[in-house]
Amino acid sequence: MLKPLLAVSVLLSGAVPALPALAQDADTAVATVNGEAITLGQMVAMRQGLDAQTTQGLPDSALWDLMLDQMIRQTAVAQTAEPLSKRDTVALEIEKRAYLAGSVLEKVASAEPSEAELKAAYDQAFGGQAEPAVEYNAAHILVKTKEEAEAIAKQLAEGADFGALAEEKSTDNSGPNKGDLGWFQPEQMVEPFAEAVKALEKGQVSEPVETQFGWHVIKLNDTREVTPPAFDEIKEQLAVQVRRDKVQAEIEKRVAEAKVEKTEGLAPDLLNKTDILGE
Repeated sequence: MLKPLLAVSVLLSGAVPALPALAQDADTAVATVNGEAITLGQMVAMRQGLDAQTTQGLPDSALWDLMLDQMIRQTAVAQTAEPLSKRDTVALEIEKRAYLAGSVLEKVASAEPSEAELKAAYDQAFGGQAEPAVEYNAAHILVKTKEEAEAIAKQLAEGADFGALAEEKSTDNSGPNKGDLGWFQPEQMVEPFAEAVKALEKGQVSEPVETQFGWHVIKLNDTREVTPPAFDEIKEQLAVQVRRDKVQAEIEKRVAEAKVEKTEGLAPDLLNKTDILGE
């Protein structure tokens, strides 16, 4: 309690005695539920995870109350949960691994690309060309052996439908799309494939072509000339590509530096052995 003289002084002056300052770090408890703390750090992390649409128009005081109420509800319910099963523990380990990997790569991707990096990406994409380039639209059927490819080429020569054969025979993911590869420039493809495409006339089907992926039978659908876009017009797209390339390079670097030892002798069909996770 205030001493009598101090109390009179306060009343006369209208002053309010200062409360002790509270710690305001990540471990500061903003509430407890059955003794379990909900911390300021958890609140801040939760706030960062909310999108702008969710928080639009909400003052901080209202958002604080809503978030804290949700945290209290979650904590009260979570405290009644059964001990984690093996399945749940494994799932959490996978989520944790993905979260940690994502946090590392997010830092890599967040760096703003320099002008030099953007220009390098532009030159890589367009080869410094000023003249229109030729793009090709083609479809293919990919199989493992030359004999299979020759049999398909014979069927096509006899009038078989290319798309239907691609859906039935092709071993890559273009099969369901009737073998369609969309538009591309030759340098985007491996050399034997690119050379075969450039030698075709519109509507023509190639002889079997071998690459490191297998044997291809290729049909040229169309060609077109495209003029490279101006550097300033695509800076945003280039920035996305630079970030993507940096992330991929970081992944490859980390894997190359890691000591990876794969256990031999495990059968792939063990993936179906769900009973090892228990109930």
